Amino acid sequence: MISIKNSNEKTKQNFILFTEESWLKSKSDFHEAGRFFSAKKNEFFVLVEHDTINYLIGIGGENQADYNWSQVAQKFSAQFKDKFIATETLVSGSFNKLQFSSFYKGLFLGTYDYPFDKNHPFWKDDFVIYTDKIDETEIKNLTEETEALCYGQFAGMEWLNKPANLKTAALLSFFLAEQAHILKINYKSLDRKACRREGMGAYLAVNNGSSQDAAFTILEYNCGNPNAKTIGLVGKCVLFDTGGISVKGAQNMHYMKSDIGGAAAVMGALFAAAKLKSAVNIVAILPITDNVISNESYLPSDVVTACNGKTIEILNTDAEGRLTLADGLAYMTKNYKTDILIDLATLTGSAVRMFGNTCAPYFSNNEDLRMRLEKSANKTGQKIWNMPLWEIWEEDFKSDVADLKNISMKPYGDCIIAAKFVEQFTANHPCWAHLDIAGVAFDNVNYAKEKAATGYGVELLVDFIKEMD
Repeated sequence: MISIKNSNEKTKQNFILFTEESWLKSKSDFHEAGRFFSAKKNEFFVLVEHDTINYLIGIGGENQADYNWSQVAQKFSAQFKDKFIATETLVSGSFNKLQFSSFYKGLFLGTYDYPFDKNHPFWKDDFVIYTDKIDETEIKNLTEETEALCYGQFAGMEWLNKPANLKTAALLSFFLAEQAHILKINYKSLDRKACRREGMGAYLAVNNGSSQDAAFTILEYNCGNPNAKTIGLVGKCVLFDTGGISVKGAQNMHYMKSDIGGAAAVMGALFAAAKLKSAVNIVAILPITDNVISNESYLPSDVVTACNGKTIEILNTDAEGRLTLADGLAYMTKNYKTDILIDLATLTGSAVRMFGNTCAPYFSNNEDLRMRLEKSANKTGQKIWNMPLWEIWEEDFKSDVADLKNISMKPYGDCIIAAKFVEQFTANHPCWAHLDIAGVAFDNVNYAKEKAATGYGVELLVDFIKEMD
């Protein structure tokens, strides 16, 4: 539990925030630090005075975006987690309310480690953080938002980080059902038999090679207001991706446990929104499966039929994510009326080659939705970049034996091809967006030696949902 207190009592631990400019005005008060600290971004200095520990925290230049305060805080809380004490802690320095809010959230987001069990000092009851610049009511609200955000984001990160043998459809389904009960979210999961009745040939093609039953999962959060807007979220949830018959190379295949990045973002945002009792309705679909090889695996040249009736020629079984999204989006638009429809997926290597870990390419057919998403992306620092949805790209995946091919045979533009392919299953939804988060969901992080879950997408979606309230 995060505790809050406004107090004049002497503290045992201080966090003092400095921009480079504010440090120049204050460094004469910290003689011992003057030679070693200049307040550059992610620069920290520990100064012990009698029974008080002062952590000097560098933010960088004053023109830093608000989300940089969160990034600094996350690095700080991860780097010094073995040094902190759970005690009253004063946060002081030169900052405004938005900057403090960003820093505060970052402190707790930075406590994540795998497996997460709240052993970090910041989650102890004795850790009490306060500042004389923010009133108690505002900090209480900030506390609730931060706890909800961490609850959702850490859940998604935990499942993305799990090794393949601990990330089965049955285990994830049990977890989702358990969380649905706790958060009062409606839960439904369709097995293979039920998916066949729904005509989900695209999703089942991927699942057919698996020893694990299908688990096409629908989660519904209802805010109780019949006039509230409804957001539909679909997250790619491939538990492990071998590539199927079009098998991937062995090098770095262990990273393919990360192919649930879209689902991690969706479940994280949904859990946080439910915790916060957001004033919007949310329908989330997670088509859970793995993509493995067996004598039942689908083959290149197969033709399958999605639940909206469109036929798809399979040219590459490693383009499986767009097949699961196809039935996820088609099922959503057939069965639910949504004001906004967003899908997220660790979908293409093309997105990684274009943007690396800098941002996620995104596609949308609605100007207002684009502006809202970019506003939340700019606010949270989870960057996105708009890409075109020109009709000319559709020619590249037309098939001679089906309505569509699941890939283009051209060696370029695959993230655009994938987006245009997925668009065919949105039933011309007038307010739709697709985020390809392949390069940003799984990357170098503060808490692990190798690549691991970044939590990308959760804070972006939570802010987007909050602005819809």
